[in-house]
Amino acid sequence: MLNKVVLIGRLTQDPELRYTSSGTPVSNFTLAVERNYKNRDGERDVDFIPIVTWRGLAETCAQHLGKGRMVAVSGRLQIRKRQGEDRTFVNPEIVANDVTFLDWPGDGEQRSESPSQNQSSSQEDQSAADQEPSPAADMLDDDEFDVPF
Repeated sequence: MLNKVVLIGRLTQDPELRYTSSGTPVSNFTLAVERNYKNRDGERDVDFIPIVTWRGLAETCAQHLGKGRMVAVSGRLQIRKRQGEDRTFVNPEIVANDVTFLDWPGDGEQRSESPSQNQSSSQEDQSAADQEPSPAADMLDDDEFDVPF
């Protein structure tokens, strides 16, 4: 059987990061996804879909995402049911396996990171680049670069 969902949309608010009693990180956010067709008024309807991320993905989303950012989410549909006094509540949500950032934060929207983290990651990237030269780098040195299509 297959339970796979892929969505592209914008966050309606900053992700909320929490920890379970055993210390596992979990973040929640809501994704606004426009429908592919227009309604009678000529406008696109929007669905608001709750997203749940776990562990490292949860921490990454909470650190780097914010309201209005566009992302692609792939994961599985999970239905949680809760029995009320007179009816059953059905709460669908997407448990994300992968979140791809599709835009860059605008000026003033960038999440705070310490300069030491930025510096160490750029040094690691540079040392990795020094170890393995990219085959594409040789092509970029030529003055005439033809696109193959």
